[in-house]
Amino acid sequence: MTEHGFTRRTFLVGSALTVAGLSTAGRAAVKRVSPNEKLNVAAIGAGGQGGADIKSMGAENVVALCDVDWDRAADTFKTFPNARRYRDFRVMLKEERLDAVTVSTPDHTHTVAALAAMERGIHVRVQKPLTWSIAEARALRKAAHKYQVVTAMGNQGHAGDGVRQMCEILWSNAIGPVREAHIWTDRPIWDQSARQKLPSVAVPEELDWDLWLGPAPYRHFNPGYAPWDWRGWWEFGCGALGDMACHIMDPANWALQLGTPTSVECVTMEGGSEETPPMKSIIKYEFPARPFREKVDVAWKGKTLPPVTVYWYDGGYMPPQPAGVPEGTRLGDGNNGSYFVGDDGVATTGCYGAGTRLLPDERMKDFEMPDEVIPRVPGGDSYVEFANACKGGPLPGSNFDYSAPFTEVVHLGSLAVRAGVGKKIQWDSKAMRSPNMPRVNLFVGRQNTRRGWEISV
Repeated sequence: MTEHGFTRRTFLVGSALTVAGLSTAGRAAVKRVSPNEKLNVAAIGAGGQGGADIKSMGAENVVALCDVDWDRAADTFKTFPNARRYRDFRVMLKEERLDAVTVSTPDHTHTVAALAAMERGIHVRVQKPLTWSIAEARALRKAAHKYQVVTAMGNQGHAGDGVRQMCEILWSNAIGPVREAHIWTDRPIWDQSARQKLPSVAVPEELDWDLWLGPAPYRHFNPGYAPWDWRGWWEFGCGALGDMACHIMDPANWALQLGTPTSVECVTMEGGSEETPPMKSIIKYEFPARPFREKVDVAWKGKTLPPVTVYWYDGGYMPPQPAGVPEGTRLGDGNNGSYFVGDDGVATTGCYGAGTRLLPDERMKDFEMPDEVIPRVPGGDSYVEFANACKGGPLPGSNFDYSAPFTEVVHLGSLAVRAGVGKKIQWDSKAMRSPNMPRVNLFVGRQNTRRGWEISV
């Protein structure tokens, strides 16, 4: 293995690896595996969702598995009995010849794990939300440009047909200019009712608690943190927004070309504290008029999209029934989904893009779907999309140039929650700060990273 971590089986591809919109001048060409070979893949996080992620890469050579809790990863170990096992991803990355990794740890260690791999020229697929904070999202996007590796966030619906169909419906002007979007989820489904740190409990023998904490400030172990409820603690997770917005908000982000909001406000919430996100919340994003940026031949090509208000609902809050849509009509998937209000109608889609259609349902009887202007991913499989990209194919749609700015939008909702109900946050994207709400700037990045886990690009 070379000092950059490439295997002997990789080769130069050249200009086909240019990151969208950026020149590769001054940077080394990316190295990728031949399309006729298999990737050497490893998992950083092999239990729970991590097990599902690496199993979905099972058509490749799964050579190593890393998890801080070997009991939780036991099923994955059985699936890949010949894969070498590690607890510390830093050791694994030094010792293994890897082409790609899946990063499926809790949110607070996504960035340190992904960066460690990218620095070695290893392609990365990182679970959603891409990062724990806005500053980390900026860091990963910068690293993707610097190291020229293939990147993807694990919002698998982005590779499916349903989200693409919603884009094509809205881009064809089927419901006219969209002025509002409503997005909802039934999360949280974990306990985040605590308002202060939990008491110390003996660490299970199978868990390396220090490695699990990673960059987060030290606190004593309690099963209320790991392995399940960590999303309900600000130090480790990002609440319901972090769990589901990168899925359910994706149709709105892509179809409406959202970009950066001018303001974000928490309309209402229940519960929450300095330690934990609220049990329920409604968040309001205001986006300005913006250019239609896609290079496709559609009705909105070359035009400016109007200002749009996007509402997020979680914890059981639901959006109002759209005007003109009969009560009892299924919206989205029911407990999760989104709908769009245009000047000439309403459209809805599910969590991952299933059930994309116009409303009321009668409108679909004579409706012809627009031409497909967005290329389809084979089988709608984001794992195959990622593997193919590592072998010279098209970059994943949710590469870091797309998913990092999108993740920032999601995290701005968390800043609004931390600001409190009714306090509208203005956002200066270039400066990466709120000019009118200085308190929330403390949460743009981690202020108290543990020594040895600092992030630098």
